[in-house]
Amino acid sequence: MNQKPLSELFDLTGKVAVVTGGTGIQGTRITRGLAAYGADIAVVDLDETTVTGLADEISEEYGVKTLGVVCDVSDPDAVNRMVADTVKALGGIHVLHNNAATKTDDLEKFFAPFENFDFETWRKIMNVNLDGMFLVVQAVGKQMIKQGQGGSIIQTSSTYGVAGPDFRIYEGSEYLGHQITTPVAYAASKAGVVGLTRYLATYWGDKGIRVNTLVPGGIESGQNETFQKNYGARTPLGRMAHVDEMVGAVVYLASDASSYMTGQMIVVDGGWTAW
Repeated sequence: MNQKPLSELFDLTGKVAVVTGGTGIQGTRITRGLAAYGADIAVVDLDETTVTGLADEISEEYGVKTLGVVCDVSDPDAVNRMVADTVKALGGIHVLHNNAATKTDDLEKFFAPFENFDFETWRKIMNVNLDGMFLVVQAVGKQMIKQGQGGSIIQTSSTYGVAGPDFRIYEGSEYLGHQITTPVAYAASKAGVVGLTRYLATYWGDKGIRVNTLVPGGIESGQNETFQKNYGARTPLGRMAHVDEMVGAVVYLASDASSYMTGQMIVVDGGWTAW
């Protein structure tokens, strides 16, 4: 194997990266992080104005090729069109950050206690968080196999995909005016992401396609002061995460710096799961 200069291990020049949920809290920064290291970017999300606007901003800021793609990841036809459009516009797909997730439009139902959790809401969450992840990784994986160059797939889980919630932190906690908790459908879907990742890492290993999981801790995103205080008290580093603290892990997993890493989790949680 030819060794790259160590200074080039994180270089993504010539790679095309697809980021689903690309205009969300994490996606907005991760798309920029991948572009900063040279990747051409397909920003994938639901709103045309938003994805196009972010793609244009990234192109102007980093001088890379970009594409904004509207795609409902729970729709197989839309996913296939997204892959075809990306390949046509950018020349291929080498990196996937499989990141789309949903809270649904009804936060009251989303944060309902387990005993009263609505099955229709369960299905809506699973339809995006797990079914959508399956559809995207299947379609992109097919494209990577066709290209014959391997690839890197990074799927977003959560600490609640690998550990049970500490429900004490939710006393007096709010998000966008709603009393919050960790919904059962969210935790179950994020646990499924870890299993899907491990399966695909072994299934596609001989194709040179690496599949790993990013496991973020809680990120500051509009929670009230009570929740942030409770969360910090439960975390060795004493605070919630800032969104940019997820970017380095994704760049690492996307790049040749992690070329011998597959089927693994990178847990970026301030030590939450160490206790």
